[in-house]
Amino acid sequence: MNTGIDHFLDKSHGKFSFSADEEPALHIAPGTEARIGFETSDAVYAELHEHHSMDQLTVGINPVTGPVVVDGAEPGDALIVTIHEIRLKDCGWSASLPGTGALRNVMGADMFTRRIPIDAAGVHVTERHVFAPKPMIGCIGTAPAEGASSTVMPSYSGGGNMDLTGCRPGSRVYLPVQVAGAYLSIGDIHALMAEGESSFVAVEAEGTAVVSIELVKDMPLRAPRIETADEWFFVGLGDPVQESITRGYEDMFHFLVTDHGWDKGDAYAVLSAVGDSTLGGPTGSSTPDPLHPFMPVGAVTVHRLPKEVLQQQH
Repeated sequence: MNTGIDHFLDKSHGKFSFSADEEPALHIAPGTEARIGFETSDAVYAELHEHHSMDQLTVGINPVTGPVVVDGAEPGDALIVTIHEIRLKDCGWSASLPGTGALRNVMGADMFTRRIPIDAAGVHVTERHVFAPKPMIGCIGTAPAEGASSTVMPSYSGGGNMDLTGCRPGSRVYLPVQVAGAYLSIGDIHALMAEGESSFVAVEAEGTAVVSIELVKDMPLRAPRIETADEWFFVGLGDPVQESITRGYEDMFHFLVTDHGWDKGDAYAVLSAVGDSTLGGPTGSSTPDPLHPFMPVGAVTVHRLPKEVLQQQH
């Protein structure tokens, strides 16, 4: 089961905050290419399926496994978390929590839950609809400079419950370090999630995320970013949502001008032409009420820059 994993952290290491006050599950030296398996839990969805009641829950919502302390990490540095693979188990869950999600009005006051089998054929969302899995990490982050950050909402500068489809195998997730050791935690694996996560919970699934960790000294970031084979994703966090969009675009602009030496006019024109912006998951930068991604409150936004623009003359 744990073949190819150097350090396996089972779901008993689940915590309900990102915090440097949590007991570390592992200390690791960066850059060793050691692969760490973070097992996540779907126990809350199993209980919701059994009882159809939030009041009868005996387990917490959205635990993250960890934290991992990275030796030598200091505030102002950044972690690069490479996602090598995500190993799903035999089922996932769909749920409608009354009052939440963009479809809350049409789903009504009764809780809907569905156990969704996952096998070699794919993810069996209905009896007729079987989709290839596209596993991703919903919740990933480092500890804040002070106190604790939620594993549900809001998202924050060190990460959190961002629910970004870009956090998938093959991606490199850049996270700001705000305390000595960074204190990395990972949870909330999804077997499938549409952009924007209309249901607020997607197809949740228990599994193991296999990652390795690099440390970059003196790389101050004000929000996470993701590198894929073809794109850079810049996460915008702000309140109201327009501020989130502005901050994400600013980070993209500074990436070109400051980090890559572009002319300001060139960067401005290129971002106008090919710099896309979309809503991320429904977790905001402040506590939204009701919980869905389309209210004019703080929200996670995603700003995509094709890598090919860095390879062209400017």
